[in-house]
Amino acid sequence: MSRVTEGPRTGSTPVAERHSSPNTTLIVVYLALGGLAYAVLQSLVAPALSTIGKDLGASTSNVSWIITAYLLSASVLTPIFGRMGDMMGKRRILIVVMSLLLVGTVVAALAPNLATLIVARCLQGAAGAVLPLSIGIVRDELPKDRVSVVIGLLSGIFGIGAGIGIVAAGPIVQHLDWHWLFWLPLALIVVGLAGIVFGMPESDVRKPGRLDLAGTAILSISLVALLLAVSEGETWGWGDVKTIGLLAVGVVALVVFVVVELRVKAPLIDVRLFRIRGVWTAHVVALVFGFAMYGTFVLVPTLLQLPSFTGYGFGKTASQAGLFLLPTVLMMIVVSPVAGALVRRTGPKPPLVIGSVLLTAAFVLPGLAHDQVWQILVSGILTGAGIGFGLSAASNAIIESVPIEQTGEAISANTVVRTIGSSVGTAVIAALISSHTKVFTLPTGHVGLPGAAAFTIGFWACAGVGALAIVGALAAPGMRKRRADAIAAGVEDIDAVVDER
Repeated sequence: MSRVTEGPRTGSTPVAERHSSPNTTLIVVYLALGGLAYAVLQSLVAPALSTIGKDLGASTSNVSWIITAYLLSASVLTPIFGRMGDMMGKRRILIVVMSLLLVGTVVAALAPNLATLIVARCLQGAAGAVLPLSIGIVRDELPKDRVSVVIGLLSGIFGIGAGIGIVAAGPIVQHLDWHWLFWLPLALIVVGLAGIVFGMPESDVRKPGRLDLAGTAILSISLVALLLAVSEGETWGWGDVKTIGLLAVGVVALVVFVVVELRVKAPLIDVRLFRIRGVWTAHVVALVFGFAMYGTFVLVPTLLQLPSFTGYGFGKTASQAGLFLLPTVLMMIVVSPVAGALVRRTGPKPPLVIGSVLLTAAFVLPGLAHDQVWQILVSGILTGAGIGFGLSAASNAIIESVPIEQTGEAISANTVVRTIGSSVGTAVIAALISSHTKVFTLPTGHVGLPGAAAFTIGFWACAGVGALAIVGALAAPGMRKRRADAIAAGVEDIDAVVDER
């Protein structure tokens, strides 16, 4: 069968004839460096917020905007740049977002005050589109037999980078200073950007049209309102009029966005894609995995750093606590490409189910008991394996369900969903920890610390959310259903994909 998924192009020349044999291995390396830099920068500052706040003379509530600004920028700009990549060329827009990441990182490293640092973080957040643009380039440029494995690797890199950021933050701040949180990732950005500029061809896969300005404005309002409420809810109070008001605005704006997108000729995000089972189930999994991944990044280091006199803390330093996440990162590195290879043989559903089960088990174990080091380590190993399988399969499930010229917008939506899950997970777990405080009497006076119940409830909350991922994964289509859905969506060579397996 002919490869109809090559879709509308500005030219109809096959990939092999359009370029003079580009080095696809180097293309993957450049894309991986860009994704790794973005993911590391997303989480690297979190463990250092108190240090940065002290150095810049900022309050705890104000310094939290270092993370909030990054998430807001990523959520708003990812679908915009993803759609622009589909319209104007993915490599061209990838160069733009990587350049913004470069500028933002330099400004952050030199920031003399909090306001400048927040602006820099907004620029960095614009690179949230790196993943959807990279996956689109892989789908356009690489041989079919390598696509699922590489997409598995690139998807896993976002979890890997986030874990590396948490692990590396403590030693960097302890032995250097917080400015090096930005200087060190800068090397990844420079190499990745140079490779994209000089060593990567431009794909001619396009979906011509204009940027949906109305949809862009409405979605921006919705995402800003929702994420701001989630990020600041604990500080303001979940019952505060600002929190409730922003949540209401966000939900209403989201409904309006869907209505508008169903009526415009060239939508920012084709919401009709959400009707495809392979797409919406992947979004459910991404939402849950975002929640659980950042939930464990809050729970585990906090538990490990609590003093041993509490009877349940381990008395580790920030640097030592970060090292306990290394098994999680290593498992992501190992499992992500394996998951991609499994997708190629079985389709996305089996690795989706495997990943969801492993992730849920990763939180059930410490939910039952978390007073031994081995329980934390085993939980981390299961978490890394689950994330490696789940995120890789989710991205592959989407690209196998949508036309090639809509890859950017479809993966962008999945990236935004995962970002929202990460924000909600961080906020919910932080709220659970702060709401279950136990007072200890010391020779120096009374001190309030998170109680043991906070961690038990937190682990079980993540396990419960993980169970939702299992439901979503089981609802994902098998090969026959994927074939029918893909043909309905315009991916007419799905038979060839299945036959290859």
